[in-house]
Amino acid sequence: MLFTSYTFIAFIAVVLLLYYLVPKKWQWPLLLVASYVFYWCADPMYLLFIGVTTVSTYFISRWLEKVNAEQKSYLAEHKAELSKEDKKAYKNKMKQKKWRILLLCLIFNLGILSVTKYTNFVITNINSFLSGENKLALVDMIVPMGISFYTFQTMGYIIDVYRDKQKVEKNFFKLALFVSFFPQLVQGPISRFGDMSKTLFDPHKFEGKTFSYGLMRILWGYFKKMVIADRLITGVTALIGSTEYTGTYVFVAMLFYAFQLYCDFTGGIDMALGVGELFGVTLPENFDRPYLSKNIEEYWTRWHMTMGSWFRDYLFYPLNVSKPFLRWTKALRGRFGNGFLS
Repeated sequence: MLFTSYTFIAFIAVVLLLYYLVPKKWQWPLLLVASYVFYWCADPMYLLFIGVTTVSTYFISRWLEKVNAEQKSYLAEHKAELSKEDKKAYKNKMKQKKWRILLLCLIFNLGILSVTKYTNFVITNINSFLSGENKLALVDMIVPMGISFYTFQTMGYIIDVYRDKQKVEKNFFKLALFVSFFPQLVQGPISRFGDMSKTLFDPHKFEGKTFSYGLMRILWGYFKKMVIADRLITGVTALIGSTEYTGTYVFVAMLFYAFQLYCDFTGGIDMALGVGELFGVTLPENFDRPYLSKNIEEYWTRWHMTMGSWFRDYLFYPLNVSKPFLRWTKALRGRFGNGFLS
């Protein structure tokens, strides 16, 4: 069910009508049902994958919550009798236990993502070194819609729970809605539970100003996608797909492709954010005019911002302050001087 299809427009119209007619306490459950219907329309098998991710994330987060509670209870009960060294040793023991639990969840869910998305990619690269009958057959693999986005969202949530920066959501169905909220399944953005939950589960009354803003955002997304991107790709295909065009024509095709890529991507994001606004749900901005950036560093802070912040907060920063990385950095600076890696 593409954003630009008549089916999607009809689907949104029906869900919106029901959303503002049902009692407010039933609004978020209605969104959950609508999200699963949306996913089921794409392919019923997709429900299995998103369901497994949701269930595993829910029970692992509750497990981490139990370990955190156990640690706080033990320290409170034995506060007087434990020395400073004993407390430190106990905390390190519990931290290792939580790390093993977190690692189990990460390996399981990122493993599903890796297998479904990259199995044939790996096989294709291996086949490039093989010839004839030695080549491996590609696997008929299901790649669930939006698996990258909802996997990153859930792994961000579980890491925040591990760090004790996010309270565990005890309502399974609320967590399921966070994972499956349909406007962001196709192209993102990647939301954080703490931010998205502020509007996702709250009751909403119809507000003309918010609703009209959402409609304008959707129309702007349609314009960028259908009027600009879909027409530019025709020119790009014609110029690059023919050996008759060289030099200036290829340069023009490169410019066309850059704008086509941007309008196609941001058009989808505008539609997602606009649909969210129709329901009173605020999703994070994902682009901030990246082509107007002054340098590459600034560019990557303005292009797909939620993806960049996810890798920064959950991958790059933790690696930067990890003990192995710090030892490696110290060794390199000792060999090549203090200015190295600064």
